[in-house]
Amino acid sequence: MDKNQVFLTGYAKLPEGITARELYGVVALAMTVDKSTGEILDVEPTLSTYLGRTFVKELLVGEKISDLNHLEIKVKKHYFGSAKKAILTTIKMCHKSFSKINGKLV
Repeated sequence: MDKNQVFLTGYAKLPEGITARELYGVVALAMTVDKSTGEILDVEPTLSTYLGRTFVKELLVGEKISDLNHLEIKVKKHYFGSAKKAILTTIKMCHKSFSKINGKLV
């Protein structure tokens, strides 16, 4: 493991009536981030389908967690699953944790 990597998580309640809510109750988003650059290195969301998990991962990997506005726009533009609001909330939580780690309280 690279000593510049940090592990971040965010959690949000899922809407009623979707499979992921029945399986997990909440969506969790786990990610590893390069502490010095803010680059998102890997992502794992708890969504019920492989395609959903892969899609969110591909949306976020390579982006900067420090650029919350860009991440929100990208998700809003490309992700139209029922868990959209929850995914956005988990990204915000990860951003907040990253900001605290780097001494920039949000």
